[in-house]
Amino acid sequence: MLVPVALLAVLLGGGYVAADVADVVPGVLTTRPERRPDPPFPQAEVPAAEAPDAVTGPDETAAQPAADDLDAITAQLLGHAAVGSAGVLVTDVLTGEDLHAVAADETHVPASTTKLLTAVAAVAAAGADHRFETRVVDDGDRVVLVGGGDLALAEGVGDPDAVVGHAGLADLAAATAASLTERGVTSVTVGLDVGYYVGPDMPPRWDDEDLAIGDAMHMAPLAIDIGRQEGRRERVADPAGEAVAAFVDALVAEGVTVEGEVADVTVSPDAVEIASVASAPLGDLAAYMLRHSENILAEGIGRLVAHATEQEPSFTGAGLAIAEVLDGLGVDVAGLELHDTSGLSSTNRISPRTLVASLLAVAERPELGAVARGLPVAGLEGTLSDRLREPPAAGLVAAKTGTLRATATLAGYATTDDGRLVAFAVMVGDVPTGAIAGARGAIDTWTAALAACGC
Repeated sequence: MLVPVALLAVLLGGGYVAADVADVVPGVLTTRPERRPDPPFPQAEVPAAEAPDAVTGPDETAAQPAADDLDAITAQLLGHAAVGSAGVLVTDVLTGEDLHAVAADETHVPASTTKLLTAVAAVAAAGADHRFETRVVDDGDRVVLVGGGDLALAEGVGDPDAVVGHAGLADLAAATAASLTERGVTSVTVGLDVGYYVGPDMPPRWDDEDLAIGDAMHMAPLAIDIGRQEGRRERVADPAGEAVAAFVDALVAEGVTVEGEVADVTVSPDAVEIASVASAPLGDLAAYMLRHSENILAEGIGRLVAHATEQEPSFTGAGLAIAEVLDGLGVDVAGLELHDTSGLSSTNRISPRTLVASLLAVAERPELGAVARGLPVAGLEGTLSDRLREPPAAGLVAAKTGTLRATATLAGYATTDDGRLVAFAVMVGDVPTGAIAGARGAIDTWTAALAACGC
């Protein structure tokens, strides 16, 4: 397997550098405030410290984890009281050789490791530079706000340096008002087109509890701040309605009179675009989604894959589209079932084989580098910031987490103590009620032991 050296430098070195900066592991970098200088004191002259060598990639002669060691750490996992069932796969990234497998070709409930597949398929299908557009069109008797999949809009002015809030509805209103003024139009009616999505706005197994804690939202193809509400856990009930209301308010603030109520419409093919704003690049959105395990953003990114493959832009169509794109990348998708693209639905089924094959596809293809960069680094970032905080795992494991009521999963890359880069997936299911923290702890123990191979 040919793995780009530059990408391996990210996978091997980026995490350690980040850990060094955060003072998690030994090194010359830090984020601590600079210490005030001590008073002068006589010092013996010593040679200046040499700068650390640049990371150029893995040592191809580094030893692979021993089969007996891998058997032992998985036996410990399987013996844990919180683990009802498990699937495990460890594969050498350089060679593509499977080093250890338990139920690796069986499908399991994946939880949020689903997002790994969503990110890979989206970046492969649309490109890391793709941007979601939110448009305003003149449709003859009204101007229409057309949702194009940007769920991270700012209510006011957009921030070009931000991922969430990159494009702003106030900017869109200002551009719309300028276009109307050029034509001498001072009064309009406003429509809303949400046809970028079709089908139900909730998939199987999303429920009221998921809505109440903010893990779910009634899906629409445009939203402010991914539907989040300040000071509240639940997302907005009508994200598209909130967005168009903010747009109307901003349009009025620009001096345009808006008459009547907003109408739900489908724009005609000959409607003329008069203004638009664009989201942050898909690569940045996918990385944010992975790092923070952002369900709603994952569903929006999944719909993009459906559009890119000409599948129906629904929950079902997005799942089929992701399978199609992964299959085209050479990923084994046997048994893959996706009823959503975030992993919140417990009806999803993914095998460790599909997860690891997706990780290998990322390692082989520089154009998928945004996926590798988005994986949380152990002990430092996102959903792994408070897990695997000690060496040898801290800074040298980058992986996507997954947790549901009876499921805990982890899939990503680890650099062993011997310096061997491996891709892995560990999927625990049938967790007894109230034991999910124990299951996650068992996975962390397994992962730390994997990173320690060679100690």
